Amino acid sequence: MGSWSDGGLSPHYYKETCPLAEHIIRQNVEAVVYRDPRMAASLLRLHFHDCFVLGCDASVLLDDADGIVSEKNAVPNLNSLRGFEVIDSIKAVLEEACPLTVSCADILAIVARDAVHLRGGPTWEVYSGRKDSLTASLSEANKRIPAPNFTLDMLISNFHDQGLDIVDLVSLSGSHTIGRSRCVSFKGRLYGQDPIEPFEEHDLYHRYSEFFSSLRSACPPSGGDDTLVPLDLKTSRRFDNRYFHNLVRGNALLQSDDELVAGYEDDGVASLVWAYARDQELFFRHYRNSIVKMGSINVLTGEQGEVRHHCRYVNAYYH
Repeated sequence: MGSWSDGGLSPHYYKETCPLAEHIIRQNVEAVVYRDPRMAASLLRLHFHDCFVLGCDASVLLDDADGIVSEKNAVPNLNSLRGFEVIDSIKAVLEEACPLTVSCADILAIVARDAVHLRGGPTWEVYSGRKDSLTASLSEANKRIPAPNFTLDMLISNFHDQGLDIVDLVSLSGSHTIGRSRCVSFKGRLYGQDPIEPFEEHDLYHRYSEFFSSLRSACPPSGGDDTLVPLDLKTSRRFDNRYFHNLVRGNALLQSDDELVAGYEDDGVASLVWAYARDQELFFRHYRNSIVKMGSINVLTGEQGEVRHHCRYVNAYYH
């Protein structure tokens, strides 16, 4: 794994200024995920979509306002990202407890950790101290967020641009062990291409085609684009290594997931998939390291940025 810097963040950042911050966040995430288990994946995804655009600075949370074009309107986000109101309510409680102290960017990082852990996944120490951005970038959101039809080379290049390596790529892709995807994100695979190509083994091809048949029944050729299908058909509400079992069996929902096993097992990427399928603890260990690393991408600290009063608007909007 590549080396990384914590970017000036600290696991004890709020110890003096808002000691109950993580407790408040955890309580709120717990209540929301209990009511709506799928929200865990949605909250985790917010952190990813934030960090991959301008860095982990809560730019994804900004609404259209004076001089700001929201990233929420980007192709990967529109009618897809959710959980904004959860962040709003957590921020409101934190503003009562510790006004203008806990940044929206830190809330996203802590919420992602709690969402994973509450679904049975690993936990980790969140390094805090991020400041919130003063701007957003619709164009960068359209350009930087990995698309569901990316090839392996495109994925590796995309992650490399963020300072992330193939261990980060494969382990963080394991986030697809929870949550759902819209039919429009993978329908092209079902009707527009031959699923045999990556596999020569006869029995594996049969599993592949049976999997596609079941997906076609959920996602017809026309219409139903917004129908939701679990990314992991077996344990979509549990954060485990089942996603990697699915990949090696040819049961990857998204083309970008299938690309991770397009090579042979001695290929660096495919070998990691097989390793995580065999060893959940290895997957969890690598995932912890990689998401902490991802959480430090281009962070704003110190005098940079600001701590927003409301996560949807920069503070200047109120003056």
